Parts: sequence; structure tokens; C-alpha cells
Amino acid sequence: MVRGGTLGACAVLLLAGCASMPSSGEVRKVDNGQQADGDTQVQVFGIPPHPGDSPSEIVNGFLEATTSGEANFATAKKYLATGLQKSWDPLAGITVLSGGPTSKADLDLDPKAVRTQVALSGAKAASVDARHAYTPAPGSFDINIGLVKQGTEWRISDLPPGLILTAADFRRIYHSVNMYYFARAGADERRSGARQEALVADPVYLRQQQPDALASALQALLEGPSAWLAPVVTSAAPPGIGLAGSAASAVTMEDSQHVRVQLNKSADALTGDRCRRLAAQVFATAQSQASAKLLAVNLVRADGSPACALNADDAQEYTSGGLSGSSAGEYYIGSDQHQLMQLTPGGTTAHPVPGPFGAAKADLRSVAVRRDGGMAAGVKTDGRQLVVAPLSGAGTAEAAPLTSAAQDPKNGLSAPSWDGFGDLWVADRNPAVSRLYVLPDGTGQPAQVTVPELDGRIESLRVSSDGVRIALVVAEGGIDRLKLGLIDRAGTAARPEFAVHGLRDLTPAGESVGSVSWAGASRLVVLGSDQGGGGQQIQYVNTDGSAAPALESIGEAVSVAASEDPTNPLLASYNGSVYWLPDDSNWKKVTPKGDSPVYPG
Repeated sequence: MVRGGTLGACAVLLLAGCASMPSSGEVRKVDNGQQADGDTQVQVFGIPPHPGDSPSEIVNGFLEATTSGEANFATAKKYLATGLQKSWDPLAGITVLSGGPTSKADLDLDPKAVRTQVALSGAKAASVDARHAYTPAPGSFDINIGLVKQGTEWRISDLPPGLILTAADFRRIYHSVNMYYFARAGADERRSGARQEALVADPVYLRQQQPDALASALQALLEGPSAWLAPVVTSAAPPGIGLAGSAASAVTMEDSQHVRVQLNKSADALTGDRCRRLAAQVFATAQSQASAKLLAVNLVRADGSPACALNADDAQEYTSGGLSGSSAGEYYIGSDQHQLMQLTPGGTTAHPVPGPFGAAKADLRSVAVRRDGGMAAGVKTDGRQLVVAPLSGAGTAEAAPLTSAAQDPKNGLSAPSWDGFGDLWVADRNPAVSRLYVLPDGTGQPAQVTVPELDGRIESLRVSSDGVRIALVVAEGGIDRLKLGLIDRAGTAARPEFAVHGLRDLTPAGESVGSVSWAGASRLVVLGSDQGGGGQQIQYVNTDGSAAPALESIGEAVSVAASEDPTNPLLASYNGSVYWLPDDSNWKKVTPKGDSPVYPG
């Protein structure tokens, strides 16, 4: 009998590694490259309990069996007492461990005993709730697992609901899926000319290697958003809605590009715009899982009659770019004249933009380009004055109604950021009155933003295109930390009110954050350095705090920029020059020299 090694749970291994739950020793991790290429070829099977297994062997065998590919956990349940087999809920959540687990049984157990406990301990890294949402939760992990004798064999009788997995097993078994919901626009919903159909990505973790993986993702979508994102999004799904019948028959792919989804009776009254909006949510969620570009989504009622359909062209209306348009331009501030430069598409040379920001001696310290590429906002080199100007040959730079009283530019206005509604966000870092502001339409009267959970000074910020999430770099206790917050939009169009709440700490462990930018629907790119003043790296951070890969950095970089379209290259500034990283190859230097690279937003 093999118990505690990976061989016991791995019956079939094809061209890939296996990292399952050991009872002792080191967790063996599958590296990123191997994982990406081989995961779909791994089949892992658990082994049932053996006659005469000790309490520790039963607990370790159970943990190992839960890492198998069985969707119904049939083998794992064989380790449970009869009553617990029916009541244990493996889908109630997941505890993810960064270290351990180690088990300790009663070594002086009376041979006649019919009840005992095994202590399980480890280092907790994160938790996943019943709605599949991941949350970093570092700390110690200690529980007691109760066992009872059934006849002559030990079985688990007392066990918390959910799974306990090492980080390696979690990465092997689960993968991140983006669900999509509509942003709550608040006062901006009543603004003339603005679209209010922006979809917001809500990442969850679902089991991979399932024949009904797409159906699982769509069922999770219909159940509603994660608890963290729920306050700022809505869903077109009616209460009680779900898939009709089995997942295999409810969700089908025709020619790999047409998705047919049959819904239960709660969808019978789903018609018109609400049906199309739900189809848009389904389309975006399915597209994030598809290897090819989808052509259409068809929603079908429980009786088989069509509810509505949405094709790829119409689905584009519901992207966040539909709020104020989108532009893929790459910009930075030139060193010589402090003017705004734009890179030639696909090249490494840049030229001054049309309009006043491209003029000689534009005197810009930082800049943000509106998402449609038609206007820009900048902070002057003194750090005190905010100006706005069109990116065209006509017009002049106008002073926005916001000025910092700070004398040191480092304590003045932060680099601004545009949301998808055309509102401009900027922080005044003046130590005396450090505040966050929004300027409606970029030129309106500044509205102060309340951030009740903030403990520190906002150094920089980037707002997502959907307008309901904001990434903040906050100086806190001598460390620059990355915080992700939710934007609450209230008030009226004439008197909008803004607040940021639900702050989530996404700071990479042991690092101080120097720069951040949105790099996808649910991903940020972060420039960080060791808190001890050591190495530096550029890495991705998912909005739920789960791990993402690091990239090769370039010396002592100062800032990093990315587009929410992940096909666009990364930008970074270092030693007075801007670099870009196309197709994950080598960094390429841009001419002329400059700094503060940005994409629109």
C-alpha cells in the first residue's frame, strides 16, 4: 500500500506532473510552463481506504482522495462515517494552504477506543467561498478531525464542510473564470449621451478538466456576483434562474462558435432588452472560456422555445469601451520639452501629439488620455495645476478647477485617470489636506470622494474602464501598498456623489508597490520592489488577490503601464527612457527619451 506519496493518488500520468496532498514531506509544485501544457492530459484518481488503516492514515487518505479528478468525490466519501457521507458538503468552500498540512494522532490511543481525533495544522494562504470567490487569508490553520470506529474500521465522523488543499493542488485542480455583470452607473446613468451597458469581470475559481466546464461557469454566472463585487454591479438574471436539466444537455456548442443555453422555467418571462442583456453576460462569460471567437449566443426557454439571441457584433455594445469609446494609443511624456508623445503603431519611435499638449514646453509632469483618445488631462511640472486639452490641432489647454497648495511637486497632484464615463480622477497628496477628487466630464467642479477605510495617503491611482473599480497605491506605515476599491456613484447628475469602499489589499508579499496599471478585465500589472530595498520585479496581480506570473524587469524601472486589452504591449520607464514589451519578447527602447508611459484611461 502506498500512502502519503503522489503515486497513491495518480493512476494515470500523461506528459505532465502530479502534485497531490501528501501526509508528510514537501509539496512538489508543477511549474507554470508544465502546468499550461500538460494539465488537460492529467487524470488523477484517489484510492479507497484499506482494512486496518490507522486514524492518521484515514485522514491523510481522505485529504489525498479529495485531490482526485472525481467530480462527485465518491472515493473521498468512502473515508467518511455513514452519516457524514450524506451531510458533508465538499462544495461549501476551499481552504488553501501554503504550507502543510501535517497531522498528529493520539499515539497512546486505547486499542478499545471507538472515538478519537487527529489534529491537522498548516499555514493558510487563502479561502474560496461557496460562490467560488477567492480571498487571500494568510494565517495559521488548526483543526481537529473526529473519527469513529464502524465495526473494526476507523472512519471520519466530524469534519468541517468544504475542501482543504495545498496551493499546488489548488492550482492543478481549479482555474480562474471571469463572470460578467453590469456596472451600477449611479448618477452617470442619467448623463446625456453616455452608454450604461458596461460589463464588469468577476473572477471565480471552478474545477477544470470537466466535460461541462462551460456549463459550470454559466451556472455560477446565473447564481449572481461575488459578495465583494455585488454592491456595484447588477445582473439581468431573474431570481431562481438556472440551467434546465443536466449541464451536458443545457449548454451546447454548435460548430464551436455558437453557444446554445437552455434555461429553467424562471426564464419563461425573459423577453426584450432584459433577455438581450442576460445574453450579453452569457456571451462575455462564454467568450472568456472559448479558444475561438464566438459568433452568437442563443438563450432557450425550458420548453425549447427561443428566448433571444445575441451575435458577436451586438455583443460589442455591452463592453466597457462602449461607455466613452476606446483607443489603443501608447503615450508618454518627452524629456526635452515635457510634451505628450505618441508611439507610432507597432513601432519604437514617437512624435508629439496634435494640440497644446504636444507643443514645445508643454510643461507636463504627468498625463492621462481620455479613453476615446479625444482629450487629455495633465499635471504641470510644479505638481500644483491640473490642465485639460483636446488631442487635436485646435483648442488650447485650459486650467481645470483644481489646484494643490503643496509646495513640493511630490506632494502635489497625482497622475490623473479617466473612467469610462469620461470623469477624471486625481488625488491631492498635500500632507495637510490629502484628498481624492472626481471632476465630472474632466472639467466639472471637483467632487471630493470619501474613502472611509483608507489609512494612509494615496500616491497614485488607476480607474477601470467600467468605472466601478479603482486601484490605489497608498503610502501606509512606511510601505506603498496596493489597494483595490469599489466605486459607489450616487447623488444626481447635477450634484454627483462618489465614495470608495471595500478596500482589498493586493500588495505582493514582502514588496512595496511603485506603480500599477490595469492589464485586463480582472488583472493588474504591478511594479514592486523588496521592502528591504533589494530586487525589483514587474508582475501581474489578479483582482481577487490570487497569484499571477511575474515578468522579466528592466533594472530600476520607475513606472509601468498596460492596456485592458491584453494583446497590447506593456510599457515601462527606466533611466529617462521608455521601453515596450511586445509579445512577451525582449524589452525594446523607444525614442526619443521620456518617462511616465500611459495607455488611455
